[in-house]
Amino acid sequence: MKASLLNKLDILQDRFEELTALLGDAEVISDQNRFRAYSREYAEIDPVIATYREFLKMQSDLEGAQALLKDNDPDVREMAEEEVAEARGKLEEIETRLQRMLLPKDPKDGRNVFLEIRAGTGGDEAAIFSGDLFRMYSRYAERQGWRVEILSESPGEHGGYKEVISRVEGDNVFAKLKFESGAHRVQRVPETESQGRIHTSACTVAVLPEPDEQ
Repeated sequence: MKASLLNKLDILQDRFEELTALLGDAEVISDQNRFRAYSREYAEIDPVIATYREFLKMQSDLEGAQALLKDNDPDVREMAEEEVAEARGKLEEIETRLQRMLLPKDPKDGRNVFLEIRAGTGGDEAAIFSGDLFRMYSRYAERQGWRVEILSESPGEHGGYKEVISRVEGDNVFAKLKFESGAHRVQRVPETESQGRIHTSACTVAVLPEPDEQ
């Protein structure tokens, strides 16, 4: 890992520890504005620090495995070689995650969104597919602790939706859903197909950040 990235992560870790102390301070707790601001910053840094600690542990595991490469027992050396290769692969994957996490954030990432799903080609099956997509996003939102509110809907004749528009409210909704925008396709035997033929159906998904009231 580059020294510049390590330095940035060390600075973030110091800030994380500082925030942990501040959020336990009685004076800060009594000041709701400061407490909310520090809590928001803590929540943003927390996943980065958790990933950085994962990196440091894997780095320690790698060093331990490398030390075993000098062992007199060939079986131990063989096992160590496998552990070294595995640890290096995991370190590369974790480093890539950290680099992404430290990219400049889109100012809209923290906003709620309007999620629009429209059935495209495929007729009734496309409407059923749009319903499947909406349920998938709703379950994901539930796991994230978000709230989903249907604003308008046009049901399909055999289930699902010709169109469904919802509002999704929660933390960093746009950041986690914005890449879902676009065309989605599925190939399967539809529930409405009596002869067992595979059909291709499509839906379009639009994820629009809610306008900033400020």
